Amino acid sequence: MAKCVALVVAAGRGRRFGSELPKQYQMLAGKLVLSHSLAAFASHPEVTGVRAVIHPDDRALYDQAAEGLALLDPVPGGAARQDSVRLGLESLKSDPPDFVLIHDGARPFIDATTISNVIDALSVHPGAIPAIPVADTLKRGDKGLILGTQDRANLWRAQTPQGFRYQEILAAHQALAGQDLTDDAAVLETYGLSVALVQGSESNVKITTKQDLELGELRLGRTMIPRSGSGFDVHRFKEGGDHVWLCGVKVPHSHGLEGHSDADVALHALTDALLGAIAAGDIGYHFPPSDPQWKGASSDRFLAHAASLVAARGGRIVNLDVTIICERPKVGPHRPAMIKRLAEILDIEEERISVKATTTEGLGFTGRQEGIAAQALAMVALGD
Repeated sequence: MAKCVALVVAAGRGRRFGSELPKQYQMLAGKLVLSHSLAAFASHPEVTGVRAVIHPDDRALYDQAAEGLALLDPVPGGAARQDSVRLGLESLKSDPPDFVLIHDGARPFIDATTISNVIDALSVHPGAIPAIPVADTLKRGDKGLILGTQDRANLWRAQTPQGFRYQEILAAHQALAGQDLTDDAAVLETYGLSVALVQGSESNVKITTKQDLELGELRLGRTMIPRSGSGFDVHRFKEGGDHVWLCGVKVPHSHGLEGHSDADVALHALTDALLGAIAAGDIGYHFPPSDPQWKGASSDRFLAHAASLVAARGGRIVNLDVTIICERPKVGPHRPAMIKRLAEILDIEEERISVKATTTEGLGFTGRQEGIAAQALAMVALGD
């Protein structure tokens, strides 16, 4: 049997995903995305070794993804994907394989049949990739207007793993280092060798958005159970001060708010709502006001902590709704900034967040302008 090594490329930082955590290290059905990709190759009978190419800063995350799998030691990637692949290929020179499969770490749904299809083609061709014929009508457009219809005949959607004879793809990558080519098949094509198309799979999608993760949960048969939590908080005004903090935004006002931390009443209510959704106590349990380290603390730390507990349970935030109750200051002019800041703290889309404001028509302590109250609702989805 030919020696075949899979290189799983996972060195990207995933900025298009809209998260500080790279997409290959997001949770999917109770495991990291990269775990699914690595396991698919490690369990394939025709793959004799699996090596990941990772960012040096991600070693701890990689170790979590690789736990329990028999893999070759990972190697660091480069500044661009093409550099990472070349470095991965060069790491195999001391014990070169016959074939190499190059796979995107953020494609966790790769199946054994597709892998076998690619390997089988390498007995005839220098390279082979799985692909799907384009079925949809293609339009060329500019500035929101159609310029024409593109003939879709002979057009294919490329996938990975892309397979190659090792010596040929290594030589091609080294000869074309520094060029901006779209995939490894393009590297071999530019080098002057042919690449075959084999049947891919519609399920072999790449994780590029948070919605892809949600659809992936369904694809892998994991039921996501909705859980809701509510939060409520109050802070009184104090003498002096020229601003209040609301939803992480500094809002000018004639008085500040009393509190052990920065007294962001909206963030406190949201934190309790998230904690309540996963039955993890309340804000005072995690950040007791008797602890001096939280004196004057920025409340975004509290909300981020609650979100991290949701993520640790394999869950994700579905939506948040917070209502700020006060006569003054006026919340409306600051609402867009508040939504933007909450999205940044929680690493979710702005459309999942609602910030509202109301008064009590002059009634009660808020009506007398003695303080500000906030109530919040959080909906999260947890795997069963």
